[in-house]
Amino acid sequence: MDSMDKPFHLFELTKELIEDIRTRDYEAHFHDFEELIIVTQGSLEHFIDFKKEILEAPVACYVSMGKMHKLIPDPDLRGWVLNYKTAFIPDSKLSFYSNFFTSTNIPLSSGMCINRFVSLCQIINGEYNQEFIDHTSIRHLLSGLVAMIDGERKRNFPDDKATTASQVITFNNFLRILEENYHRNEGVSFYANKMNMSERNLNIVCQNNFRKSVSEIIETRKLTEAKRMLLYSDKTVSEIGYDLGYNEKSYFTRVFHAKIEVTPSRFREMTRAIIS
Repeated sequence: MDSMDKPFHLFELTKELIEDIRTRDYEAHFHDFEELIIVTQGSLEHFIDFKKEILEAPVACYVSMGKMHKLIPDPDLRGWVLNYKTAFIPDSKLSFYSNFFTSTNIPLSSGMCINRFVSLCQIINGEYNQEFIDHTSIRHLLSGLVAMIDGERKRNFPDDKATTASQVITFNNFLRILEENYHRNEGVSFYANKMNMSERNLNIVCQNNFRKSVSEIIETRKLTEAKRMLLYSDKTVSEIGYDLGYNEKSYFTRVFHAKIEVTPSRFREMTRAIIS
């Protein structure tokens, strides 16, 4: 597992760095910090939790702590990588949302938009390279960068015109209730009743905000926790499934395999081998 002994680190993806990275044999890995990748040019292959995705510039990619991933950059890849401890900006929306989604990729607009991101990364880099680093200033700048990325997420979903401020509040309330209850064997009706709304309306809110149904978000939250427990606890697969509301090991294994593409036992075996 990669670790970082300071609260924040930043580096630019230059031509020289990309050439050096491409000569090395990087394996999939975990890290104990959050990672934000701003891709301003080119593309890269990203393997995260056994799934492959292609990221094309301009895009922002957020990788939360504890997720297994590997990056394979194209020669023309350019951009910035920002690493920071969770406690550095503990109330980050990206960190909160990462519990419910495998990966967080946000397309960025070309032109002035991406120029703003580059300029802010350059300002943060200037602060980071001072003889005496002012982490308070960097924290505020990084929080602003995260807020800009979330703003781009809203602008780049065409249907978001139908997503009112009240729907955003409703969606975030649903996620908070889910965070308190995901370990229970409860379905869509439970959460709709908790929020005094119909299942149909709750599904509309979730689709408008993150293009996923209520049941998909519930399942993703359970499996995110399952992966953490497989990695960091000594509980059996049956015990983990039971703790997360799956009464039968076989059903838990089928759901896990369908989404992660490996069985829980194989996931544990592979990820622990990487750590060791």
